[in-house]
Amino acid sequence: MSFALTILGSSSALPTSERFPTAQVLNVQERFFLIDCGEGTQIQLRKFKVRLGRLNHIFISHLHGDHVFGLFGLLSSLGLTGREHDLHIFGPADLEQVVLKHLKMFDIHLPYKVIFYPLDCRKSGIIYEDRKVEVYGFPLKHRIPTCGFLFREKERLRKFKPGIFETFDIPVAYRKGIQNGQDFTMPDGNVIANETLTYAGPAPRSYAFCSDTLYNRGIVSRIRGVDMLYHEATFSDADETRAAETGHSTARQAAKLAREAGVGKLIIGHFSARYKDLGVLLKEAREEFAETYIAEDGETFSLPLKKNQTYLT
Repeated sequence: MSFALTILGSSSALPTSERFPTAQVLNVQERFFLIDCGEGTQIQLRKFKVRLGRLNHIFISHLHGDHVFGLFGLLSSLGLTGREHDLHIFGPADLEQVVLKHLKMFDIHLPYKVIFYPLDCRKSGIIYEDRKVEVYGFPLKHRIPTCGFLFREKERLRKFKPGIFETFDIPVAYRKGIQNGQDFTMPDGNVIANETLTYAGPAPRSYAFCSDTLYNRGIVSRIRGVDMLYHEATFSDADETRAAETGHSTARQAAKLAREAGVGKLIIGHFSARYKDLGVLLKEAREEFAETYIAEDGETFSLPLKKNQTYLT
């Protein structure tokens, strides 16, 4: 059951020969979510062997070019490859008109339907869910309205202990309810506690994406305890003033938030092109939070199943 993040782009506004602007693909149990879509995203998707047809949901954090310029080419290419099923795009309210004007101006007629979901980046709350995953949006502090995203698996069904069916003669009609946590009442009225019948399944895994943002302790409650956090780290300590002026964070600031929120792993990215060696950023971040890693284009970060102490495979 996959839970894996692939970095497609890790640069900030100015791409380099080795780093494309921001874009990521998150695979949650074979549901693929594209997060931001900087210039060249479709090239990176092909390079790193992500099948375009698997992408059904796109999340755009804000309307700065290095997070959205790749969307127009991607939409066109999806049409040219014969896509017919719907594409769902979540982003700031103005995104829909921007995309529609582009399609009209360049005489692009898509053979599939694009469904837009306008986000109010000033508010927090659930913005998407299906049987296996739910996605929350929350506000970040940047120069324009910007959303962070939290992806979390839903609780899995509980697992029956060996021999339970034979011991208690549980009818098939009751088994789904028991897997959802219900107790079982025997024909004689005796109640068998759910913990006697089942083990908890693997614990839900989670990932938070914090795009362009000032150092903002207000998001700690939104990302607390996530297994993996991506947080922009555009600048080093030496450029902290520049970070504040442009609505960005330093690597150390990102790490401080990760430590305070008690996350499992921190991935830093959105690096300014001024840094030829990112070692200084990694060093400053790890001084605050040891489990910090550099986002590299093409790298995949996977989360294993989190087994509860009572869970048996």
